[in-house]
Amino acid sequence: MKYLNIRGSKSDIIHVTNYDEQKDLLLSSGPVSIDFYFLAVKTNVNIKRSNEEISDSYLYFDGPGNVIEWDVAPPVSGYSIAVSADLLYKFAKDYNFVNYNNHEALFLTKEEEVTIEDLFTKAHQKYKKEKFSKDVLVSYASLILSYTQIFYERQFETRSKIYNKVVANFYQHLERYFNETKEIDELPSVHYFARKANLSTNYFGDLIRHFTGNSPQQHIHQYIIQIAKNKLRQSDLTVGEIAYSLGFEYPTYFTRFFKKETGITPRIFRNQ
Repeated sequence: MKYLNIRGSKSDIIHVTNYDEQKDLLLSSGPVSIDFYFLAVKTNVNIKRSNEEISDSYLYFDGPGNVIEWDVAPPVSGYSIAVSADLLYKFAKDYNFVNYNNHEALFLTKEEEVTIEDLFTKAHQKYKKEKFSKDVLVSYASLILSYTQIFYERQFETRSKIYNKVVANFYQHLERYFNETKEIDELPSVHYFARKANLSTNYFGDLIRHFTGNSPQQHIHQYIIQIAKNKLRQSDLTVGEIAYSLGFEYPTYFTRFFKKETGITPRIFRNQ
């Protein structure tokens, strides 16, 4: 908290901040790696609304190991909870959104805003007491995470027109990767396609799974198998040549991959 110029810290493992009470916040910073969970709601923001239900608040998160940077204009209003990894990990480990980037914030509806601000406010009130319970504060943080999962699902649906285009672009980029690249040096990664969409890997993965039922990795594997089967049926290329053409480093990797996905080896498939 010292780095942020936040006053009133009472613990090294958990801290709740009301930004309206902080006058000397560090408003900009270059990349900084963090080793804790950070849950924050920013209020009274001038948001370009996509519909009338969206409020003036949004949530954002970061987790241990993330590199963050920021440049915000005053005034800063809202709350945050910083919790050590040891305290919150068992609650946060199953939520991908704690590793979303800040530009993938959760824009709250007016009803959601009331719910979330109430939780942050109560957590801050508990923290300000002379003796506070870290277990109670962790419970508030855990409850915020639970609500957030529900709210992100809602955001995917309300932005379906935008995100359906992301899905369509993913399929196009996947096809181009194999059809327009003369020499493929490596297998495509989820991170590669997420970067194309200007989204974090986790957010992109959740978005694709939400709208298609399968993860990006599953789509990539299915597409590779489709191409591999076509080459095994329609070309005279050896299994090794096919493996290299798809970006596998070694033919044995391709054989294991193919058998895992189809139940048989490439040679058996070709000879069927």
